[in-house]
Amino acid sequence: MTSRQDLAQTFAAVAARQPDRPALSVRGQEISYGALDETARRWAGVITDRLGAPARRVGIFGARSAVSYTGTIACLYSGGAFVPLNPRFPAERTRRMLELAGLDAVICDKTGAQQLEAVLEGVATRPLILRPEEEDAALLASAPPLAQLPPVAMDQVAYLLFTSGSTGLPKGVPITQANVRAYLDWASGRYGITPDDRFSQTFDQTFDLSVHDQFLCWENGACLVAMSSIELLAPARFIQRNRLTVWFSVPSIVAQMRKRNTLLPDAFPDLRWSLFCGEPLPRASAEAWQAAAPNSIVENLYGPTELTIACCVHRWDPVHSPALCVNDMVSIGAPFPGLTAVLLDDQLRTVPPGSDGELCLCGPQTSPGYWNDPAKTAERFVTLPDGPIPGERYYRTGDRAIQLPNGEYACLGRTDHQVKVLGFRVELGEIEAALQKDARVVQAVAMGWPIVEGTAQGIVAFVSGAGLDLNALKDACRASVADYMVPSAIHFVDEMPLNANGKVDRGALAQRLTEKAG
Repeated sequence: MTSRQDLAQTFAAVAARQPDRPALSVRGQEISYGALDETARRWAGVITDRLGAPARRVGIFGARSAVSYTGTIACLYSGGAFVPLNPRFPAERTRRMLELAGLDAVICDKTGAQQLEAVLEGVATRPLILRPEEEDAALLASAPPLAQLPPVAMDQVAYLLFTSGSTGLPKGVPITQANVRAYLDWASGRYGITPDDRFSQTFDQTFDLSVHDQFLCWENGACLVAMSSIELLAPARFIQRNRLTVWFSVPSIVAQMRKRNTLLPDAFPDLRWSLFCGEPLPRASAEAWQAAAPNSIVENLYGPTELTIACCVHRWDPVHSPALCVNDMVSIGAPFPGLTAVLLDDQLRTVPPGSDGELCLCGPQTSPGYWNDPAKTAERFVTLPDGPIPGERYYRTGDRAIQLPNGEYACLGRTDHQVKVLGFRVELGEIEAALQKDARVVQAVAMGWPIVEGTAQGIVAFVSGAGLDLNALKDACRASVADYMVPSAIHFVDEMPLNANGKVDRGALAQRLTEKAG
């Protein structure tokens, strides 16, 4: 299936075709396509009327709620790009995102509204604020629905996500309508979704994998079933109770279920598709999940935000896949049709066959670059003098990989100091920058630790300086970074070990952690 419709047009067409079918199930409430379409049109009408023009960018300050999902559609209906904001993040971090994005409006659910004043403190130009569950409820309920959707070009930004940045500032990644359309056309063709399917939504909306769930589901007329943080603690019961047919999560959830002995054989006979992405997928987890969902096809997807959700895929085959595992991790597969991968050395030259290198990809899913950051864009989006496609922009993923004999790729780790913590991409430099806000800190080094089945379970830090206060350092982190980025332990050292190049020897620090654990 190939379409050139933007996300708003696609949703509106499905809603017109099947207004009574369920589009969303959240916290026990089912919302039909017709109801979601009408409410989103009312909110979009208020936004465009108040702004006097189509929106450019609208923040969605909420967490897997009816308001946050409706707000996403309303933003697209108003002509703008949606910018997810997470109430779990510190107010300072959310304020940075709001200012960097230059938001025209913010739609808040109850949780977001409680933090709004703290987020807006000191903001020079306040965006239009809509609180559908509070003082704006009557206005939004009585507003006339927007009849005509604003025209949207395919090179226009569809959504703007902020990832962890090495300078201490969140890094904006704009994804265009054309980028996400290329992904959705691939996914719709591969997965054959129908209106009878029921999708899990395990991801926060600030995690780009949530876009897969929402829009692959909605453009095929299926129902999105959102999970709360509490329900994620017992996903087996949730899958069974809600009759899910499509599951998508980070592999850590599978590991937790294995640890708690809740991933039982034949537990999920209704699942048709089981997809995993965001961090390495251990072979043992793939095997256990396949046994639990015997009628499901299990796939491992790979892809950074800059390549629009995912760009490589491996279909698990109990007979052949184990031989393709490297370090007991499932292959990340081959690039989608239309995407090209290449392995490069640190001089951006292609590596010889059989050698490992930095995985770089190009194609229609590649983001235009970083938001208002030409220097960082030039560093990560490069044209290769000896690349397989002359003149094409490749994205440097920062992942070390090797090509397998069957043409697929296996991921070997990071080339930089970025790690995945429970599926979230974390720049260790952002945590180090937060620690170094304390003037008493001389040096700070953050590390993913412990590593279980190839994935960091948390963060620890080493700090040198004088007169350091452990609680003050942790409080400074909590005020600046997301909760999963706050170090679980901070170790004070007199001075950092250095390697032969005079750089901090992270390997020596990791060895200290291993010895302590032993």
